[in-house]
Amino acid sequence: MNLYVGNLSYSVTEEDLKEAFSEFGELESVNIIKDKYSGQSKGFGFVEMPDNAEADKAIKALNGNQLKGRAIKVNQAKPRGDRSARRPRY
Repeated sequence: MNLYVGNLSYSVTEEDLKEAFSEFGELESVNIIKDKYSGQSKGFGFVEMPDNAEADKAIKALNGNQLKGRAIKVNQAKPRGDRSARRPRY
């Protein structure tokens, strides 16, 4: 299951996310989204967990919990096509 992790402090690293989520099971990938020009975190990322039951445990345990001083938001990531309307790109 692919998990969205939002409201991250800019100081959170992929290693921090691995540490937090690995308590709940195996991780396939961890990716913090960064600005392509500055390299600064955009404040959200994704964690992929192969076992849905473990991913559900991680969501329940971590959603709303503090990570480096911010209450993070954790939920199942929506597939790219299912996101609500966005600004058109020019």
